[in-house]
Amino acid sequence: MFKKVRFKLLLGLALLSGLSIPVLQASAANSIPKRIISLSPSATETLFAIGAGKQVIAVDDLSNYPSNAPITKLSAFSPNVEALLNYKPDLVILNADATKALDIKASLEKLKISVFLEKAPDNLKQAYSEVTALGRVTGNLSGAQNTISNMKTRITAAVKSAKKSKKISFFHELDNTLYSATSDTFIGKVYKDFNLANVADPAASADSAGYPQLQSEYLIKANPKIIFLSDAQYGESITSLTKRAGWSGISAVKTKSVISLPEDIPSRWGPRLADFYEFIAKSIAEIGKSK
Repeated sequence: MFKKVRFKLLLGLALLSGLSIPVLQASAANSIPKRIISLSPSATETLFAIGAGKQVIAVDDLSNYPSNAPITKLSAFSPNVEALLNYKPDLVILNADATKALDIKASLEKLKISVFLEKAPDNLKQAYSEVTALGRVTGNLSGAQNTISNMKTRITAAVKSAKKSKKISFFHELDNTLYSATSDTFIGKVYKDFNLANVADPAASADSAGYPQLQSEYLIKANPKIIFLSDAQYGESITSLTKRAGWSGISAVKTKSVISLPEDIPSRWGPRLADFYEFIAKSIAEIGKSK
């Protein structure tokens, strides 16, 4: 199960791989595209938020938001050039971590099809830059700027409403084999904004990408005050945690400070980042009230 959970998360976030601002690389870069294919759930959400939805003719099979996005069987993991050409696009948004991404980009550009090579942001500043870049290449810069302004306002308010004056330890569980995410990752930095102390950070050297596998004994000793479950969709819950040897004594389990994360929002760096910040703010605020 871990491979499925982690692979989906890593592609969705593309955390810590190819960390640079996305750019448009194509011969028709100066024209406004009218037939856009998005092969990234994050980009899809951004396109519709900034007002480019009417220009989008197809999205990948994981782009399930918003509900009116033209979802297809196109793969974000392993794009197929011939399948893309069937839609006659004038712009394809391609994840840099997709299989043979550079080869696909080159093939499309030979056919005079613009390619927006999307590389994952490492922080909020870069996430905002990606929104701006998508706004610029689709002719929706004003919409992008409004989207960013809204995100900043909501995120600032969320952090202000729930940021802890004293650090509180937490564990972010990727799956039940105890892989986690350190503060070097995008999601880890979200928690850090709330002044939460990541118990996975001491193990950062074990995985240069920021996803170390922790040991049960280590977590029992670390005794996190809050546990965030990104694998709740696969059946993990406070009930399953209490059945793990020694876990009933962990503070987060004893006080029922176990938070099931929503399935999609934490793994996308588009406009719904604000939703994620608000979710974390509300969750830790409610934990505070219960104590």
